[in-house]
This record gives sequence, structure tokens and C-alpha cells, in this order.
Amino acid sequence: MTNNVIVRSIFWFVLAGLMEIGGGYLVWLWLREKKPWWVGVAGAAILVFYGVVPTFQTAHFGRVYAAYGGIFIAMSLLWGWYVDGQRPDRWDVIGALFCLVGVAVMMYAPRGKYGK
Repeated sequence: MTNNVIVRSIFWFVLAGLMEIGGGYLVWLWLREKKPWWVGVAGAAILVFYGVVPTFQTAHFGRVYAAYGGIFIAMSLLWGWYVDGQRPDRWDVIGALFCLVGVAVMMYAPRGKYGK
């Protein structure tokens, strides 16, 4: 796997994470914080487009969605820290790092002829 393929893959993961977390956050604000209805509609629209983004990955569905789970965990902690001011503790960070190592192994480990 070339570096260019890995960089594009990481880009799609980060974009998907921003869309899922951002869209979900807008829906959260609408329902929990009583923001205007259009905030919820914008969040729902972003969530629909989030569903399209993972299709740009080159791996198969199961691997992409399993790996995305690790990306989502790390990005959710960063979002909570940046947007909500909830700093992750060391156990959050250690757990997220384990997840990201798992993502790297699942998505980018060299595979033989039968390990597509």
C-alpha cells in the first residue's frame, strides 16, 4: 500500500468522523439544548452525507466500518475536549491510542495474496 493511498484513506476517515460527530452534535443541540428546528435538520443532512463518505475507502465494508470505530472513539474524545471543554483523562487517551493502533493494523498492515 502506497503512502498516497494511506493519506487518502486517513482523509476519508477524518472527514467521516467530523460529519458523524458534527451532525450528531447538531441533532443533540436541537433536542437537548432546545436549539431551532433547522439545527436538527442540518445535523440530519450532514449525517446522510456521512453515510456516503466511507464508500470512498478502498477496503471492504466490514474492515472500513470496524476501523472507523477506532477513529470515531479518538475523534469523539477530541471533539468533547475542544467543543465541550471536557478534557480526556489519561485512561481515555490510553484507550484511544489502543484503538488507533488497532485501526492501523486492520487497515494498513501488509497482506498477502488472500488477505485483501
